[in-house]
Amino acid sequence: MHHLRYVLLSLAAALALGRPAAAETVVKIGLILTYSGPYASDGEEIDRAAELYLKLHQKDLPTGVRIELLKRDDTGPSPDVAKRLAQDLIVRERVQILAGCVFTPNAAAIAPLATEAKIPFVLMGSGTSSTTRLSAYITRFSFTQWQMSEPLGRWAAANGYRTAVTLVTDYAPGYDAEAAFTRGFTEGQGKVVSALRVPVKNPDFAPFLARIRDSAPSALFVFTPGGAPAVAVVKGFKELGLDQAGIQLMTSGATLADNELPSLGEAALGAISASHYSASGERPANAAFVAAWRAAYGEASLPNYFSVGGWDAMAAIVDLVIRQKGTIDPARSMAMLKGWTNPESPRGPILIDAETRDIVQNIYIRKVERVKGALTNVEFATVAAVKDPWKELNPP
Repeated sequence: MHHLRYVLLSLAAALALGRPAAAETVVKIGLILTYSGPYASDGEEIDRAAELYLKLHQKDLPTGVRIELLKRDDTGPSPDVAKRLAQDLIVRERVQILAGCVFTPNAAAIAPLATEAKIPFVLMGSGTSSTTRLSAYITRFSFTQWQMSEPLGRWAAANGYRTAVTLVTDYAPGYDAEAAFTRGFTEGQGKVVSALRVPVKNPDFAPFLARIRDSAPSALFVFTPGGAPAVAVVKGFKELGLDQAGIQLMTSGATLADNELPSLGEAALGAISASHYSASGERPANAAFVAAWRAAYGEASLPNYFSVGGWDAMAAIVDLVIRQKGTIDPARSMAMLKGWTNPESPRGPILIDAETRDIVQNIYIRKVERVKGALTNVEFATVAAVKDPWKELNPP
């Protein structure tokens, strides 16, 4: 009897050893971001947030399922590069989802490839309103410039500013920011006396700022895509004495990103901006997000408006993977994304509009103040549940 038991146990062990291990299901996400050049910090913020969310929530994935991020550097506003990278990810790497994109021209170049391959394309950065109309497979988790800039224009006009100049980067999101602020401001009986545009690459703000100082509007509205150009324009505003001339600096959130404030220094004090996210926002989910960020990237580090796009987009991707148990069906994924909601995002409640596949979110009016020794974007007014105004003005 003991001999028989030994034989049976040995046979069972042999069969177990010979049985192939359960196959791991790998969901491949093609992440195309700007990792080099003057706007590398923007791509890095999205990348860090996506990685952090994934690290914290890998445990929530079904057993045997793993998400792999295949990262590619588009080098900046380079649509040809972005298109080539997307083609490689789709054809050679066989990714199931595309994500990322700081720059709209790059997203526009990728859009037809997502359509042709029927692959969900999750925008984490691009802020041009029309981008989601380029493919039925695009869903936006970032923001639009219209969402940020029109409410700021309305606020400015309602608070006594009568004349303004707009100064924006010369590409699609800049045009959106310019048009949006202008609409909000003029509908409130303000007047935009001049609209100026600077090149995307190697902008020189000094001559523009000197002209604005001499024209003496009550407000200057600025849009830049963040990074070094944002630092240059804010410091130039101070150095050329526009504040002393009685001009109020107002910007979209991109130009006064939370993590850039230490680089801006005293020049940023008193600047007013509108954004969908502030690291100082007093929301429980945001406190947890900032704490996790600092634990991962250093106590002096802060997430910004790009970071939260990467965070929430990865939350949606993880949810898709969990609900589909690792088997990503494009049509089912898009159906899930339409109407996807998170009432406890770090930025406040968010919703993906089922009709437009665009994000609906709060917009906060903020002022740079010194709080406990640190420069901080202090939220002092909220415009709740803002849909993209451009789409309401421009029905398909």
